[in-house]
Amino acid sequence: MEIKKNGTQGFYSGPEEWFTGSVRIEPLISKQPKTVAAGALVSFEAGARTAWHTHPAGQTLIIQTGLGLVQKEGGPIVQVGPGDVIYFEPEEKHWHGADAHFPMSHIAIQEEVNGKVVDWMEKVSDDQYKLTKG
Repeated sequence: MEIKKNGTQGFYSGPEEWFTGSVRIEPLISKQPKTVAAGALVSFEAGARTAWHTHPAGQTLIIQTGLGLVQKEGGPIVQVGPGDVIYFEPEEKHWHGADAHFPMSHIAIQEEVNGKVVDWMEKVSDDQYKLTKG
């Protein structure tokens, strides 16, 4: 058994190449010798968001606090809140982040396939995102 006490794993800022706005990433679940899953608590300030991306084995988000926005390519932008669980299919192009007026945090869980967890793509433009402001 291994216990990682709250606050002992540190955090880092979401890299500018992958995120727009202020994002904080706190590792929670790390890949182990016999597992392929990893997870983190990701906190977005109001208006912050990921770039478009895919995951080879899909991704599950569990909204913890605030109001968030999620969108798969070609679909509508959907508002989500605490307790909502979102699953993106393998290779489904998508983005997620905070509402324009409220911060949001979620737990993100994804699995590694052949050493890869995510493929980052172009950023969600301000024009694409402004559709959410109101």
